Amino acid sequence: MSKIIKVNHAAILKSIIENRRSVFPKNYTGERIDEQIIEDILSSATFAPQHKKTRPWRFKVFRDEEKFQLGQELARIYKATCAEALFLEKKYADITNKISKTDVIITLSVNFSGLVPEWEEIAAVSMAVQNMYLTASVNEVGCYWSSPAMIKHLDQFLGLEENQKCYGLFYMGKI
Repeated sequence: MSKIIKVNHAAILKSIIENRRSVFPKNYTGERIDEQIIEDILSSATFAPQHKKTRPWRFKVFRDEEKFQLGQELARIYKATCAEALFLEKKYADITNKISKTDVIITLSVNFSGLVPEWEEIAAVSMAVQNMYLTASVNEVGCYWSSPAMIKHLDQFLGLEENQKCYGLFYMGKI
């Protein structure tokens, strides 16, 4: 590979990294994300480094009716777990509103293998999410990683096993 190509790759990568931003649902256009782009975003995640090849990431894609059900579950959890004195009707409504403006939500869960320290499995998933961020960005897909307290209560809804834990929601929409 020539030095010119290497320099161009480095400049491109630097630009992608420097321009990556979290983009929130209020800024999504409402256009549908192409299935191939979603597959590319998920595929890029699997190239994240991990110790002992444990592949600790567990992603579940929610779109259309499944996304609506996820929104309903999150709203239910908020209502069920929020102290009555702290409950905000606006926040309750915002949960489903934010989801309705989002084309795709991916749950971000970690599978703890027991082969390596837990922090290494979490770090691997975090690196996988960074790959997702970068791939989304170059495809003009806005995204952000949200970790509301409600995710602590999603295990059963997501069908997680005892050694698995949800660490967030990855919202995506065209920008």
